[in-house]
Amino acid sequence: MRRSTTGAIVGLTSAVAFGASAPVAQRLVRHTDPQLLAGILYAGAALALWMFGSAARRDEAPLQRSDVPRMAVIIGLGGVIGPVLMLVGLRHVSGTTGALTLNLEAPFTAVVAVWFFGEHLGRRGWIAGSLIVAGATLLAGAPDSLGRNPVGVGLIALACVCWAIDNNVTQQLTLRDPVSIVRAKATIAALVNLLIAFARHSPGPTIGVVGAALVLGALSYGVSILADAYALRLIGAAREAALFATAPFAGVAVAVAIGEPFTAIAGIAMVLMAVGAFAMVTERHSHIHTHDEIVHEHRHVHDAHHLHEHPPGVDPVAPHTHVHRHEPLVHRHEHVADAHHRHPHRHRRRHGLGPAR
Repeated sequence: MRRSTTGAIVGLTSAVAFGASAPVAQRLVRHTDPQLLAGILYAGAALALWMFGSAARRDEAPLQRSDVPRMAVIIGLGGVIGPVLMLVGLRHVSGTTGALTLNLEAPFTAVVAVWFFGEHLGRRGWIAGSLIVAGATLLAGAPDSLGRNPVGVGLIALACVCWAIDNNVTQQLTLRDPVSIVRAKATIAALVNLLIAFARHSPGPTIGVVGAALVLGALSYGVSILADAYALRLIGAAREAALFATAPFAGVAVAVAIGEPFTAIAGIAMVLMAVGAFAMVTERHSHIHTHDEIVHEHRHVHDAHHLHEHPPGVDPVAPHTHVHRHEPLVHRHEHVADAHHRHPHRHRRRHGLGPAR
């Protein structure tokens, strides 16, 4: 299976798992403090991730001390501030409106990825992303939607800004073990949110709310964030963002299942989103490009980008990790904006071998 296709599949899995959470979280937050609920949700995610194999994964690069500043940004914005803003916002809107407003994370992430982190998104990718965002915008502009409570919508929009930065910083770290990244984020975010809630003497929820929040956190935060980390590694933040914009589809589906109305506008919008997702999955990008010399560590096998020597006992065709050097290389192949392909793109002839596209 192509790297881009695999990334698209896990990206869509992440979107569905997270999008489905908004209508359920909107009901749970009626019965408990938003900060306390955020802590319980991340506690469920942490429990699920600690059950996901051993922390010592020999074929993945471990987190390093130098990663602490980026992890602080990921945890602070993505695990504490963003979730609390979203949950407070959900108190002021319906589950459907909350799910649709979360679609703002997609364009925010893509803009940050392209403007500030050097990613490239081709014409087909922008069209695909635009179709997905247009579908959610159509839903959001329907009667009894975004315009009903600007406070709730504004708070969720601010949460999306936090997650846009979180997504791009996470993408910078995904050469490390994604399980370790997400496990650390969920564990520390749970502890921080719970400690703040307890310090504020937030009233405790019922056992039923706690149980539902733990299950929701395991699926819609644990599974979703882990799948999202792999998608960021495989296809980059801009493409992942466009695929994540399909999350409202799952959110609206769950909202309808628990009693909210479904309209013809919703059906039209979802068709636009489905077409956009298909266009993003099937996008192909190829041109001649230059790899500069670099020394780093990440999970890899021997391919055109990894032709270094190994000590005895290391199987180069099996996934493994160690510090290695990439020699300068100029070649052409299909690729996405992963850690090895952050080069400039121009619509002109390069190296005399035809146009970049």
